[in-house]
Amino acid sequence: QVQLVESGGGLVQAGGSLRLSCAASGRTITQYSMGWFRQAPGKEREFVAAISWSGGNTDYADSVRGRFTISRSNAKNTSYLQMNSLKPEDTAVYYCATGRSGNPFKVISGPTEFDAWGQGTQVTVSS
Repeated sequence: QVQLVESGGGLVQAGGSLRLSCAASGRTITQYSMGWFRQAPGKEREFVAAISWSGGNTDYADSVRGRFTISRSNAKNTSYLQMNSLKPEDTAVYYCATGRSGNPFKVISGPTEFDAWGQGTQVTVSS
């Protein structure tokens, strides 16, 4: 069974940057899609970004497109989320997730398509 551990969260001023990491253990992520979701207080968990197992295809929520970049290192069994031009509305707990897509180029983005989740890391953006 895979375990996912997020890191890199913290407090940053608006306009700043953070890089989140998601380290996987217990199984290789080589043939698994990776995704990032977030949940703000009082709101439902929402999709942020996802990447295919090949790393060649990505998908982003409209709210973060152009500011966030998802990447992965299969050699390090790790996924990353580079977040630039952060806004106060980006404040949330960020979760990484992994799931099978059955295709190296397919990007999955629905929460039910992911079968393993991390515990989350808090990102707070001050205005």
